[in-house]
Amino acid sequence: MFEGPTTLLKSRLQSLQDNLASENPILIHAVDSFKELDIVAYRLGLLTSDQSFATTISWWPLISVLGTFSAGKSSFINSYLDVNLQLTGNQAVDDKFTVICYSQEEKVRVLPGLALDADPRLPFYQISEEIEKVSAGEGSRIDTYLQLKTCKSDALKGKILIDSPGFDADEQRNSTLKITDHIIDLADLVLVFFDARHPEPGAMKDTLQHLVEGTIRRNDAGKFLFILNQMDSTAKEDNAEQVVAAWQRAVVQTGLSTGRFYCIYNEKIAAEIDDEHLRQRYKDKLDIDMGEIEHRMQEVSVERVYRIIGALENTANQIEQLAVPQIKDAMDSWYRLVLITDGILYGLLLSLLFGLSIYAGYWVDWSFQPSWLEAFKSSSVIQGIAAAVFVVVFGGIHFWVRRIIAKRVVKKLPKENGPGNIAAAFLKNTHPLRSVFAIKPAGWGRRGRKAIERVRNEADNFVKTLNDNFADPLGRKEAERLSLEEQKQKNEQVQAAE
Repeated sequence: MFEGPTTLLKSRLQSLQDNLASENPILIHAVDSFKELDIVAYRLGLLTSDQSFATTISWWPLISVLGTFSAGKSSFINSYLDVNLQLTGNQAVDDKFTVICYSQEEKVRVLPGLALDADPRLPFYQISEEIEKVSAGEGSRIDTYLQLKTCKSDALKGKILIDSPGFDADEQRNSTLKITDHIIDLADLVLVFFDARHPEPGAMKDTLQHLVEGTIRRNDAGKFLFILNQMDSTAKEDNAEQVVAAWQRAVVQTGLSTGRFYCIYNEKIAAEIDDEHLRQRYKDKLDIDMGEIEHRMQEVSVERVYRIIGALENTANQIEQLAVPQIKDAMDSWYRLVLITDGILYGLLLSLLFGLSIYAGYWVDWSFQPSWLEAFKSSSVIQGIAAAVFVVVFGGIHFWVRRIIAKRVVKKLPKENGPGNIAAAFLKNTHPLRSVFAIKPAGWGRRGRKAIERVRNEADNFVKTLNDNFADPLGRKEAERLSLEEQKQKNEQVQAAE
């Protein structure tokens, strides 16, 4: 049975579209496209009626700041915002993930994690459920992991920052690493900070591996910027090149082909560099790298739109190319195992009945001649009862086998691999009213394929529209502009002549 979105979910998605209306019309249409995919997923059983693919992504430009203890993440954020917002220090001064967004109020406010967990417009919507999956009981303690800070800083307009607690990957609980991975997936730009005062990366091998190795398999590795902070500490020995080279080798050893590091430091708290030439060299490098970082942060709103459209197309592709084939494979496996198990159990049952009939003396010269056979043939009531018993016994065995085999198959399905809940979608196909011989997954057909293709085309059109705003390979815009200027000049000449 098809279930549409709940009234609450409809209200949340409408609220999301209302908030996007004044910012980017393309994103309003993108929400509608996600709704189309939701309908396909509802029919397949990938989503429940209170879920939507639109709530699994961040709709606001998102910059994530990750790194080790004492890497200067909080100092960087304070300097960028020009607000003393985050606590700073050499030790772990903040043990929560902090979402930072703009506010009209002059006063800085700190709100609990619930403000993030319950608001679909912000990152970490319903993250408590994901934490609960990896750490039982931790989902209800969301305030110990997250907080929301608001401040009035022009640098925050149109974007959201996420500051993470410094960490060493092998010392963290699963729930914290779950949040870290979630941040990386959501973010449009990931700033990964390392401390130049620790020139031996080997001491942080596990941390480096967790932060870097995962990017190798990603198709959005370009959103990662590796930043070597507090480079002023290398001025005393003038060994900046050696420190950078050591970190580059460490990154390459994790398997990442690029080892570019942006080298920065905070001028307000930097160590004094006596040599004027050396000081200027460090300052020039700082200005170049900091300029590139701030440019990427400024452009994140553009990258955000492309990310969302990419997520839309990727979700459509995953439904058709990943989820549906996995459901089909699970159905095929279930179908074969059910028939094989049915055959074995039916064979054993019939063999048992045959043995009992021989023991009871019902067979005479290989002819079945029990004493009650004539009475059975002459009574339709007895025949009906016998048929009912046969159907109940053999049908009961069949449906018991269906249920047991379904539980066995579902354990082998990936828990987090693909759009929605593939296990739930498979179980929908094992419903007692569905034939074991069904070929297509429940809810999948021509209408679903057309919806997927329609969303793909919409995503392509969205990208073309975006490209038209930022690119003009044929120079048509310039030609149109020149043509308008020429026409304007002609009109002015005509008016002057009159």
